[in-house]
Amino acid sequence: MPLFDAHCHLQDQRIFPDAELFLQRAKEAGVEKMAVKGCAESDWSRVIQLQKKHPDRLYMAFGLHPWFIKERSIHWLECLEEKLLEYPDASVGEIGIDHAFAGRNDADQEKVFLAQMKLAVRLNRPVTIHCRQAWGRLIKLLDQLEMLPPLLIHCFGGSVETAQELLRRGAFISFSGTITRPENKKARGVIRSIPANRLLLETDAPDLLPHNLPFSSSPTINQPAYLPFILAHAAVLRGESEEYLKKITFQNASQFFAP
Repeated sequence: MPLFDAHCHLQDQRIFPDAELFLQRAKEAGVEKMAVKGCAESDWSRVIQLQKKHPDRLYMAFGLHPWFIKERSIHWLECLEEKLLEYPDASVGEIGIDHAFAGRNDADQEKVFLAQMKLAVRLNRPVTIHCRQAWGRLIKLLDQLEMLPPLLIHCFGGSVETAQELLRRGAFISFSGTITRPENKKARGVIRSIPANRLLLETDAPDLLPHNLPFSSSPTINQPAYLPFILAHAAVLRGESEEYLKKITFQNASQFFAP
């Protein structure tokens, strides 16, 4: 059974120049499909380039990440809508709310986030959401919307209670290599609380390397080929077989990105 990396950034400049090599490594590791999430107007074209070369393996998403909202153009929202209309199979993401970095503008973040959420609803597209240290605020913002699109909460780091609130709003919950960190004591309780039909796995490559990769060399960047190590740890935490988790997370990601 193949694997589906529900969230990665192959368009990142740390990967993009050698993307074909990373894609080959992923295939050899059993990672057949990947969702590639744009983060800023400047990287959407690279997402398109990659998907056009590998239309059977890659799923596109375009969005404005909270880290990059200061760089947006005057017409960013119109540009995003044009991209989504040009590519009807593309989803919205990575977007979100982040209260964990200096110099942020919370009001601006929320304006950009809500504009993208409303666009996703209008175009009937699923959305990938980034959230750090803002779970309560995220839920309040979601509840301001009259309708919600299908939601994927990427690299989930909240509590069991927060996960349940998001599940009640129809979200899929995705886990990354952070679950492999020894200090991440709450990961077991949280990942075990997610119903199998709402669980996803991701690398968030090139960031968030899994802990203690069994290599003689020490990699400096993450890649989709490392998803099996995240899967193995998730299987231990949930008390389920790797084959079962492969099957259910592949089905869930396929349902989300290609309903």
